[in-house]
Amino acid sequence: MVARTRPSLLSRYILRPLWWLTWRLLLVLCLLALLLILGVKVIDPPVWSWMAWREITRPPGYPDSIRHQWVDLEQIPLSMQLAVVASEDQRFPLHFGVDLKAIQQALGDALDGQGLRGASTLTQQTAKNLFLWPGRDWARKGIELPLALALEGVLGKRRILELYLNIVEFAPGVYGVGAASEYWFQRPLSRVSPQQAARLAAVLPNPWRYPAEPPSPHVRQRAHWILAQMQQLGPDWLASLR
Repeated sequence: MVARTRPSLLSRYILRPLWWLTWRLLLVLCLLALLLILGVKVIDPPVWSWMAWREITRPPGYPDSIRHQWVDLEQIPLSMQLAVVASEDQRFPLHFGVDLKAIQQALGDALDGQGLRGASTLTQQTAKNLFLWPGRDWARKGIELPLALALEGVLGKRRILELYLNIVEFAPGVYGVGAASEYWFQRPLSRVSPQQAARLAAVLPNPWRYPAEPPSPHVRQRAHWILAQMQQLGPDWLASLR
């Protein structure tokens, strides 16, 4: 007869309690994330993670007061919506929140020593701005992916686009397209031209560095490319969003 071996003290008193605590903590975090996503489905968020980080860290050049004006998606000109999609994520109407091909390319570049970059869909950027912290570390990327899938499943494309357009930073302390049009062009969003919409989209990679007005050579060139992409996609490209 083979004698049974007792579980080691390490397994009984350390590993099992640690595993119990870990998976319960993950469950709590998942439930909390789901509640937050359900909240932003029906409530326009008055504050979000990206804004909170800016307010806490106060980087040089950050203003004493922020600018923000919520604009419902129906009131945002189609040219403004199309400019951002053409600039940031042209496959936005097609994917499920994550672009697997782009992720594969980004991982390959990272393994080749080029750093972790790119691959973020508009949905992932919305998840980052709403719930996460600045930076390009692997931990944030790992959390960002399931959050993006959850956003797609719970909110749908139109609400995600509406959230993104209203919380993304267009200049230091200037959040959303409503405040951005007033800040850069001194005009309401309803009067922004397609050319100006393309300029706003052009500053999004680094709104602290690139001005929309007067446009730097980089912004002018980028806006020209975005306009060409908008014409190629056409005004019906976003018609299927749900």
